[in-house]
Amino acid sequence: MPFFDKLEAAIAGNQSLLFVGLDPNPEMLPEPYGGAENSSISGLYDWLCWVIAATANSVCAYKPTLGFYQALGPEGLELLFRVLQQIPSDIPVILDAKYSDLNTSTLVAHTVFADWQVDAITLNPYAGQDAVAPFLVYPDKGVFILCCTSNPAAIAVQQYAGAEGPLYLKVVEQARTWGTPEQLGLEVGTTAPEVLAKIRTMAPERLILARSIWQENIDLQAILTAGLDQNGAGLLIPVPQDWLSQANLATSVKTLQTEINQVRNQIEQNGFSCDLWLSDRPATDQHPHVDLILQLYDVGCILFGEFVQASGAVFPYYIDLRKIISNPQLFHQVLTAYAEILQTLSFDRIAGIPYGSLPTATGLSLRLNYPMIFPRKEVKAHGTRRVVEGNFHPGETVVVVDDILISGNSAMEGAAKLKSVGLEVRDIVVFLDHERGVKDRLLENGYRGHSVLTITEITKTLYQAGRINLQQFEALLEA
Repeated sequence: MPFFDKLEAAIAGNQSLLFVGLDPNPEMLPEPYGGAENSSISGLYDWLCWVIAATANSVCAYKPTLGFYQALGPEGLELLFRVLQQIPSDIPVILDAKYSDLNTSTLVAHTVFADWQVDAITLNPYAGQDAVAPFLVYPDKGVFILCCTSNPAAIAVQQYAGAEGPLYLKVVEQARTWGTPEQLGLEVGTTAPEVLAKIRTMAPERLILARSIWQENIDLQAILTAGLDQNGAGLLIPVPQDWLSQANLATSVKTLQTEINQVRNQIEQNGFSCDLWLSDRPATDQHPHVDLILQLYDVGCILFGEFVQASGAVFPYYIDLRKIISNPQLFHQVLTAYAEILQTLSFDRIAGIPYGSLPTATGLSLRLNYPMIFPRKEVKAHGTRRVVEGNFHPGETVVVVDDILISGNSAMEGAAKLKSVGLEVRDIVVFLDHERGVKDRLLENGYRGHSVLTITEITKTLYQAGRINLQQFEALLEA
């Protein structure tokens, strides 16, 4: 079962957002298991087994910290394997590794996911996407990117103020382009609700693994209001580590579980109206492609200003989808969105319109295992002088793939070239429809138009997420 599905099932089954750190820290070993001065591998194992038994009905995940086990040498790694075997199979395991090394990331990813069979891992983002990518090739596993920590010395680095805000928010912005919400979450260590709120605002769709939230006089409601998503979920809360040495652990965890659920219910009843993170945006349903839309904006595919289109019209925005091909993860998401539409259609071949949609058509050809062709933008006076490149048979049905639908001219011109060589074209599929009645125009010319997104859907989603202001929102809708 994929990690996020397994986690959601555990959250629903135990009605809990709590997770427990399974750390064999000799300094915390309770006296019944030997105590700090007489710690042993067997004592640590018995203690951690007791922790699991006491909390299995009250938590949604376990998080062993790899460093504690490594510090115990070969016996420590053997201890980790034994502890993992004691965790109920329906509760996911998040390996807290904070890993980040380019040279060994592929090997480590295979070790922890394929050999050790853990469900998720925490990673340090300093080496960038290259170090994270090997872990994301396991689609059923999860990755948490460390955004910030609560230690005082971290402030000088993580809150370093750049032109676009503190560094930890830049980490969030970049990490969101590395993996889908079903693969990649964020690890946040903070006692400050306002920090958690800023991260939630920037990443409304991401699962947040909270750390180091506990302090004297903690305002649990403020933490939950800042960190929960609009569905009242999306936030994992740690059981205080010092509780694991207490004999009444099971009772304490149950009490905390009840308190959190009561606060969640209260927040939900108030409609998440707290101004910690929710901006004053219109109440609309979340778009199924919300993450894709936000990533397109964050990587600079959606620009604002005065831009002259190919038709000569001036728009207050510009959609540049060519950047997508330089981001493999984002490109994968775009192909998936296209594929969802194409799988509902009947055709023999895929045709891309030069030049913008050729990479997309190629990707879809490989993804769906359909042969690809394309009509030339201009017919050369030399060589084969072919109008359509690639192998085909007259009478076959071709689906046309294009990037953006503004006037529909480029798509219909391409379709006309395909028809001129005896091919049949019924459907034109684009990524973005500018909604100027172009689909009606296509239909008048014998083509059914399909789009992954519309400009209205993009506009509303960006505004709802706080990415654009009211002026930009109105400019896009009125364009």
